[in-house]
Amino acid sequence: MYAVWMARLHEGMILLYAASILLYFLDFLHQNRKANHIAFRFLSIVWALQTVFLWLYVAHTGRFPVLTLSEGLYFYAWVLLSLSLALNRLLRIDFTVFFTNVIGFFVMTVHAFAPEQVASGTGERMVSELLLMHITMAIISYVLFSLSFVFSVLYLLQYKWLKEKKWGHRLWRLQDLPKLEKLAKMMNAIAVPMLLLGLILGLQWAYLKLPGIHWFDPKIVGSFAVLIVYSILLYAGESRRIFGKKLAYWNTAAFLIVLINFFLITGLSDFHLYF
Repeated sequence: MYAVWMARLHEGMILLYAASILLYFLDFLHQNRKANHIAFRFLSIVWALQTVFLWLYVAHTGRFPVLTLSEGLYFYAWVLLSLSLALNRLLRIDFTVFFTNVIGFFVMTVHAFAPEQVASGTGERMVSELLLMHITMAIISYVLFSLSFVFSVLYLLQYKWLKEKKWGHRLWRLQDLPKLEKLAKMMNAIAVPMLLLGLILGLQWAYLKLPGIHWFDPKIVGSFAVLIVYSILLYAGESRRIFGKKLAYWNTAAFLIVLINFFLITGLSDFHLYF
C-alpha cells in the first residue's frame, strides 16, 4: 500500500511539474503574468509534495536518503527546486525558475524511471556521518553549478537580445548583464570550496572503509576534473582574465562536464553507489 501511494504521489508531482514548466514557457513567449503566477503556485505545491515525500521516506527507512542513484537524484531535484524558489523570491529575476526547473523536471523524470536500488547490507554497515556529509555536500555543490549554468544561459540570451536590439518584454524582465555574471560567479564561488570539502571527506571515508580502493577510479578522476575546471573558471573570472560573454560560454560548457560525471562516469566506477 505504501509503495502504491508513493507511486501515485510521484505521478502527481511530475504532472504538476510539467504543467508548471509549460505555463512558464507560455509566460516566456507572451509575457503572460497570470500563467507565471499559476506556474509558481504549481511549483510551490510540487515543492511541498517533495518535502512531504522526503520526510516520509526518512521516517520509513530510518536514514537520510542519499545512498542510491534514485535517492540522490531525488535529493538533487528537491534542493534545486528549493533554491530556485528562494532565489525567485529574494532576487526577483524572471525566467530563473523556468530555466532552473527544466533541469529539475529532467532529473525528476530520470528519478521516476530509474531502477529501484536498495542499499546493501554492507553499504548500510559502512554508512557514517562522514559519508553522509560527503554525499550531501557534493549534491549541493552540483545544484549550485546548475544555478550558475542557468545564470550564464540568461546572460547569453540577454546579450543576444541587446546586440540584435530586440527591445521586447523579455529583455526588460531580466537583470542587467553585470548582475547575471556576478550571480553565476557567486554560485561557483560557493560550490567550488563545498565540492573540495566534500571530496576530502569522501576520500577520508574511502581510506578508512575501503582499504583496497583504486585511487584512479573513473569517478574520483571525474570529480576532481569538475573541481579543477570550475576552479580555473573561478580564478579566471575573479582575476578578469575571462569575463562577459566569453566567461558565460565557458561556464555553460563546464556544466556539460558535471552532467557527464554525474550520469555517465558513475557507471564506470568500481565502488561508487552513484556519486
